[in-house]
Amino acid sequence: MTEIINSQSDMTVVGTAADPLVARDLIKVTNPDVLTLDVEMPRMDGLEFLEKLMRLRPMPVVMVSSLTERGSEIALRALELGAIDFVTKPRLGVRDGLLNYTELIAGKIRTAASARLLPGRHATAPRPGGDAPHESLLRSPLLSTEKLIIIGASTGGTEAIREVLQPLPPDSPAVMIAQHMPAGFTRSFAQRLDGLCRINVKEAEHGERVLPGYAYIAPGGFHLSLARSGANYVAHLDQEPPVNRHRPSIDVLFDSAAKHAGKNAIGIILTGMGRDGAEGLLRMKRAGAHTLAQDEASCVVFGMPREAIALGAVDDVSPLSEVSRRVMAHLRTFGERANRV
Repeated sequence: MTEIINSQSDMTVVGTAADPLVARDLIKVTNPDVLTLDVEMPRMDGLEFLEKLMRLRPMPVVMVSSLTERGSEIALRALELGAIDFVTKPRLGVRDGLLNYTELIAGKIRTAASARLLPGRHATAPRPGGDAPHESLLRSPLLSTEKLIIIGASTGGTEAIREVLQPLPPDSPAVMIAQHMPAGFTRSFAQRLDGLCRINVKEAEHGERVLPGYAYIAPGGFHLSLARSGANYVAHLDQEPPVNRHRPSIDVLFDSAAKHAGKNAIGIILTGMGRDGAEGLLRMKRAGAHTLAQDEASCVVFGMPREAIALGAVDDVSPLSEVSRRVMAHLRTFGERANRV
């Protein structure tokens, strides 16, 4: 890691620590812009250290996690605690493997250095026996089962997606999601959301029917797109080359929604670095979809929403806390108009 970071012209390692207690002292002395933090370390667990750090001395953190089921759970928990992003550590040949990921690691550190630190958000279940926030907006027989919610996100997106999905009622329109995340992590991400949300959340499977009350997450390493099979929507997965350097690509999902759902889709672009999804969202808007972007103040990284707004692809710019409410309000309006027709 030191070799990779010091090979970049715009960054340098100011200290290394073999365990969190040494790191704690070094942070006080060196005041780094970004901390890379391993999960498994002696003397204190990486998550425990991260939790203490974000409470006492918040700073941008990039986690380094092994590509294992346990590693994916820990990485997702780290994102909940406030880490900006994570890098997967190769199982074999760690040094050579990391050198092959020089550009990826350096890019994540640059993103973290420019990211916005937001107040910690902790996942909470809907109130037992009560309505989820905004649910009354969806209590209407007017809603069309053809409606779809299409979401794209990158850096900071795991928590943003949770905040959008949690208020949705069990009979919500189907949701399709492209989150930039490596293979091996999306299944754990889906399972975690499934336990927190009243809609069902799962990794998308090739050819399965897209149903109301479900959210489908693109598996890491696969493009997810919307397709038709007769009168039904179905999920399509493929491993075509990356688009905008990503697979899954948000543009691929948005383009398919523009083609097959048109005005029946709602497109949402959330926090993330780069421009993936901006042009696809514009094509969704031109096809008649209603489009939203997360606002700058609530984004960890405002890159993707900014690009979409600059292209004129966005109907509504919203704080993250308002996205689900505005989606539901649009669905209600759409249903009322359909009923009048």
